[in-house]
Amino acid sequence: MRRLRNRLAGALLSVLALSLATTGCGGSSEASSGAGAGGGQGAAAKQEAVADRVEPLATRPEPKLPVTVRSADGERVTVERAERVVPLSGSLSEIVFTLGLGDRVVARDVTATFEQAAGLPVVTRGHDVSAESVLSLRPDLVIAETTTGPVEAVEQIRAAGVPVLSVAAAKGLDDVGPRIGAVAGALGVPAAGKELALRSEERIAAVREGVPDASSKGAAPRVAFLYLRGSASVYLIGGADSGAGSLIEAAGGVDAGAASGLGKDFTPLTSEALVQAAPDAILVMSKGLESVGGVDGLVGLPGVAQTPAGLDRRIVSVEDGVLLNYGPRTDQVLKSVVTQLYGEGGEAG
Repeated sequence: MRRLRNRLAGALLSVLALSLATTGCGGSSEASSGAGAGGGQGAAAKQEAVADRVEPLATRPEPKLPVTVRSADGERVTVERAERVVPLSGSLSEIVFTLGLGDRVVARDVTATFEQAAGLPVVTRGHDVSAESVLSLRPDLVIAETTTGPVEAVEQIRAAGVPVLSVAAAKGLDDVGPRIGAVAGALGVPAAGKELALRSEERIAAVREGVPDASSKGAAPRVAFLYLRGSASVYLIGGADSGAGSLIEAAGGVDAGAASGLGKDFTPLTSEALVQAAPDAILVMSKGLESVGGVDGLVGLPGVAQTPAGLDRRIVSVEDGVLLNYGPRTDQVLKSVVTQLYGEGGEAG
């Protein structure tokens, strides 16, 4: 999610310079009524919400420290202790908790909305890391994304003598295993990392096996990823670098934004862009859907009603905090997308 926010921040500079600090990424509420089968003729099946809990490994691992690992930013990081851990994104928190070491986490990013982490203090300010808040918790290890910012805050934490592991930002399904391995290695539980990576990849593969073969019907469904924040009048369509393409393709679809020639991460949403993308379905975050008034409000945006997706009210909605995490719950995200996209009967609509 922090990777998404950083990409969006750049895109928003061209959209009235609006700040994402006013948006509430994450959350456990379901999409507004109207999403799914009740949305209209041809709409996807009822939204299958991703459970807002993580599932730890059956056996709790015991860290073997110290370890020295290579950080994604090129630094060599030595971890002496891991009694007090601060992951700086919801995705990284999810990995630590699923490894079975959640009792060592002493703070969370605003996007760590799953049940086990909900009571932890938030060490972000307007979606930026607060170095002072992190250091006040006396962490043994801070785990960051390569996109975590501001850079000055991360360097301040490192300068205080706290080991900071930087993990390469997630871009797609292929990143699930490597990200889990990187976090597990720094925590001194590499075997648990391999176990969790294997479990996650096997579960994703099982969902993919059940994806309907759209080619038998002539064409795979075109899916446009829209980022919506109605309260801030922010409406963007994802392109080739939005991070959603891997998920859409795994669900048997075509990233409509990328296929229409949108090479950037996000582009301001216009009628022309939608006509060019011609989506059969629209993928959104649940908070974003709520912010525009549900499916009725989304279809009312310029150009949406004229697309096949708008005409069929075919909207796929997934919780903000897990949609693009590419972590231990990605199989649940993919299953939800597949169910909504094709319906219970496996039809593409």
